[in-house]
Amino acid sequence: MRRALLALAALCGFALPGAASGQTVLRAVMHSDLKIIDPVWTTALISAHHGYLVYDTLFSLDEKLVVRPQMVDKWEVSPDKLTYVFTLREGLEWHDGTPVTAADCVASLKRWAARDSTGQTLMSFVAELTAPDDKTMRMMLREPFGLVIEALGKTGGNVAFMMPRRVAETDPNKQITDATGSGPFIFKRDEWKAGEKAVYVKNPRYRPRNEPPSGFSGGKVAKVDRIEWIWIADTQTQVNALLNGEVDLIEAMPYDLLPLVEKDKNVRVQVIDKAGRQYILRFNTLLKPFDNARVRQAVVYAMRQKPFLEANVGDSRFYRECKSLFPCGLPLESSKGWDERASFWPRQAMTARRSWCCTRPTWSTIRTSLRWPSRCSRRRVSRSTCRRWTGRRWFRAAPRRIRRRRAAGTSSSPRRVRSASPIQWQASCSTRRARSRCTVGRATPKSRS
Repeated sequence: MRRALLALAALCGFALPGAASGQTVLRAVMHSDLKIIDPVWTTALISAHHGYLVYDTLFSLDEKLVVRPQMVDKWEVSPDKLTYVFTLREGLEWHDGTPVTAADCVASLKRWAARDSTGQTLMSFVAELTAPDDKTMRMMLREPFGLVIEALGKTGGNVAFMMPRRVAETDPNKQITDATGSGPFIFKRDEWKAGEKAVYVKNPRYRPRNEPPSGFSGGKVAKVDRIEWIWIADTQTQVNALLNGEVDLIEAMPYDLLPLVEKDKNVRVQVIDKAGRQYILRFNTLLKPFDNARVRQAVVYAMRQKPFLEANVGDSRFYRECKSLFPCGLPLESSKGWDERASFWPRQAMTARRSWCCTRPTWSTIRTSLRWPSRCSRRRVSRSTCRRWTGRRWFRAAPRRIRRRRAAGTSSSPRRVRSASPIQWQASCSTRRARSRCTVGRATPKSRS
C-alpha cells in the first residue's frame, strides 16, 4: 500500500501537489524493474504501478480506504440486491481515440476475474454480465453478495483495470502485448528497454474527474509531460544519482541511507502513506514442528516486534509496534486478544522457550503443553535451572519406579536437558535398556519400550 501510493502520488501528482512543478520530465527510480506490462496476468507491484498510469478502473479507494467511483458516473442497486446497473461517465476515450464502451468493461472484468481470487469469488455469484448499451453495464447475481463494489475497487493483487475489448479478449493465461488504455499516461513501448528504462507520455485525451485527488481516486491530473522509470539496481548508486541531480525521485529509499540524503537541503524526504506496511510471518504448516498448532502459538507468544523492526528498519521514526492482525490506523484495526499475550510474559514464556524430557522414561512422548513442569527432578536439571525456569522450589525425590529400574541396571537416567530457541521447544525422550536418548526439536511417535 505504501509503495503504490508513493509511486502514484509522485508520478501522477495525485497527492504531491507541486512535486514536479515547472518540470516536463520526471525521472524516477522505482523499487523494481518493469518486466511485465500486463497487470492482470501478474500480481507484481511494479506492474500494478504501470497499470495505474496507463489504465483506469471502475471504482477505486480514497485515502481513507472508502470505495469511490472512477470511470463510473453513477450506479443503482435493486431492492433485492440482485441487480447492479453501472453507467459510465462522459469523455472516456482509449489512447487510440476510440470511445470507451460498456462492452469493453464487460470483457475486461471477465478476463480479470479469471486471474484474481476476489474476482473469481465475485463471478461465482454472477448469473449474467451484459452491456445493454455503450454506456450501461448490468450485473445480475444468483444471490446477494455484499462485496460487489469493494471487489471492483480493490487495489491489491490483480487490479480490475479496464482495457479495450480486442485486448481484453486475450487468453487470461497469456500476456497482452498491446498496452492501450484510457489512463492519464501513454506507455511508449518503442522506448521500453527492460533492465534500463520505461517511458510514459501525457495522454492529451484524458479527462480527469472533478473531485480532488485522494489516494487512488479523484481527479488524476498529470503534471508532467513525460515520465522515465530509470532502473538502477544498486541502492547506493540510486542515492548518488539523486544527490547529483541525475534522477528526481526514489520510490523506496533504503533506511540506512536516509541520514545521507537528509543532509542535502535540495532533497525532501516525505512519508506519503501514514499507515505504512505490515510484515507477516508465515509458518510452513506441512513440516514439523509447525504442523502443531501449539508450537505456532508458542512462537507468537515468544516473539517480539520491536527487535524485528529494529533489525529491518532501524530508525524509530519509520516504524511502530502494532498489536493487531490488520494494520494499525486502518478501519479493521483491533487489539482484541493481544492483552493475553502481553500478560503471558515473562515467567510462563520461559517454559515455551525451553525443551524438556518426558516424565516417564519408559515411553517416547512429546511435550507440547505450555504447563509448567511439575517436578524438575524428573528432568534431571540443576536447582538453579529449575528456579530460573519455573520459579518453584526444588524437588529432590525421584520416582521409585525409576530408582528400581536404575538399581536393576535396566534403565539409565535421561541426559541433562539442553536449552533451545523458541521454535525448538518440542522434545522427545525415549529410554530403552542400558541407554537413553533425548533429542531437541524432533517429534517421535508414542510407543512402549
